[in-house]
Amino acid sequence: METTSRAGTRDAAGSAKAGGGAAALRTVEGYLRAPFPWYGLDGAFTGPRWLMQVGATADGTVRHGATGHGEEPSIRPEAPAADRERFVVVVTVATSPERRTGDGTGHLDATTASSAAWLAGSGLLAFTWPPQLDHALRDNWLDQQTEAAFELADDLDGPEWTTLSLPVDAEPTPFHYRESEFGWVLAGSARRGVHLGAYGRGMSAYGLGFSVIEDIRTYAP
Repeated sequence: METTSRAGTRDAAGSAKAGGGAAALRTVEGYLRAPFPWYGLDGAFTGPRWLMQVGATADGTVRHGATGHGEEPSIRPEAPAADRERFVVVVTVATSPERRTGDGTGHLDATTASSAAWLAGSGLLAFTWPPQLDHALRDNWLDQQTEAAFELADDLDGPEWTTLSLPVDAEPTPFHYRESEFGWVLAGSARRGVHLGAYGRGMSAYGLGFSVIEDIRTYAP
């Protein structure tokens, strides 16, 4: 995963509630600062595309981010499943080796497909709210679920995951995949120096394809 501890992983990879790391940048300028390519759904998807945000370290280095496709999700616990938004979010995580932290007080583990799985799993939870819970209980529920998402992301070869092959830049690429009552999550690695995650609801993961976004500004409003 991204760091050597669960707490550190959440700080570096982004919390489900806040959606950011040491810094969260929500404008296209943040995406343009990334030293790695961004991925989204390929040209077979013809619906709306939109920016979410990028996660950066304290020194401003962009480490990961997400792009949205379909209907922008919102938390609507009272809505029946059939009426919830149909969307896919693609998460791009920079590949990086194990390294020391910027302040020299520790080190960060290498990023892997598990890093992308964690971001995708926690991202899905950010737009999930069981209808039987009130506002006061949601934070406790979210903490419990994000802990479970961490454990699942750290065991991609475990029984909770299956595998499927999807095209990335038109080449078949293996992904780890799982479904839940809240939606689905998948994670894998691309050949251009990044790991990919995705999550969605109302749109099947089967048949999706991913490709490099040639101009991230096309996702901006």
